[in-house]
Amino acid sequence: MRDVVSECPPIGVTPEAPVLVRLSLLDRFLPVWIILAMVAGIGLGRAIPSLNTHLNAIQVTSGTSLPIFIGLLVMMYPVLAKVRYDQLGSVTRDRRMLVSSLVLNWVVGPAVMFTLAWLLLPDLPTYRTGLIIVGLARCIAMVLIWNDLSGGDREAAAVLVAINSLFQVVAFAFLGYFYLKVLPGWLGLSTVGLHLSVGRIAETVAIFLGIPLLAGFLTRTLGERARGRQWYENTLLPRLAPFALYGLLYTIVILFALQGHTITSRPADVARIALPLLGYFAIMWFGSFAFGKAIGLPYERTATLAFTAAGNNFELAIAVAIGVFGVTSGEALAGVVGPLIEVPVLVGLVYVSLWARRHYFPVPAQARLEGVP
Repeated sequence: MRDVVSECPPIGVTPEAPVLVRLSLLDRFLPVWIILAMVAGIGLGRAIPSLNTHLNAIQVTSGTSLPIFIGLLVMMYPVLAKVRYDQLGSVTRDRRMLVSSLVLNWVVGPAVMFTLAWLLLPDLPTYRTGLIIVGLARCIAMVLIWNDLSGGDREAAAVLVAINSLFQVVAFAFLGYFYLKVLPGWLGLSTVGLHLSVGRIAETVAIFLGIPLLAGFLTRTLGERARGRQWYENTLLPRLAPFALYGLLYTIVILFALQGHTITSRPADVARIALPLLGYFAIMWFGSFAFGKAIGLPYERTATLAFTAAGNNFELAIAVAIGVFGVTSGEALAGVVGPLIEVPVLVGLVYVSLWARRHYFPVPAQARLEGVP
């Protein structure tokens, strides 16, 4: 995700506090805000039947209306302003973790989502396509929250987030075309009615990831140069972070305003979208955690490996779905259901991770003498 959660816990909260207490008020009730945005959007759509015409009065690049275009950029920018781009130089410190993370994120993750989407949504091609896009959008910021709450390796998580950010710009379009057109063709699966091109996907990713990526990089570089990292991360980022949530909620309101009739007439479709997502989170997190333990990673890096593999960048998935298929598409709806499911599931997995640390990663005797929990 997303990734809309602020990195800063409430003032006065210690690292030993319960997981939910360490989340800010906005973060703790994120699923509630998303549901309220959905309800508000449906009500807005019924109140203004001509809303789609008004929104499309001004179109910008990729055929996206100006209000949606602004909302998507606002949603992405704070996420990418959080990334520590200067940490990329440390990627060679643990090749086991680096290679494992790249394989899990860019080979296993998309393949798992592709498989689940085709198995569980064979008759719903637009939602299936939306979920495959979600599987390709690797987590680039919210993972830092889950990583910190679980006691993972913060530096390693920052490195992996930076790598995922850059890799998505380069590889997303080609992987999207492969999983949406090429691989189904090889397997004899029908893609009738699916019209897309590498160029269109690449254009959308370049706009909705490239522009905020450049803005985020410049903001961090210039901000740290002018005032230092401590000011940037403790003062500026907490002010920027909520705008990712505002942008996400604004986009959800608009999307549900335009899709309200479809959603209210077919609620079972939303439930069916949730099933592959639940399966995906479970397979990716437990599989990655077990793999990290098997190859001998310490708990901190095992937790980081698991959360970076299980999380997804729903902001980018929503942006791509809207840019390529349109704001009223089933692909866009599938992307919106994502964070509604991801947030409570990954909060639960933080508890599982902390339980696993106590049972499967015993604290060395010297550390116990020094009071390490």
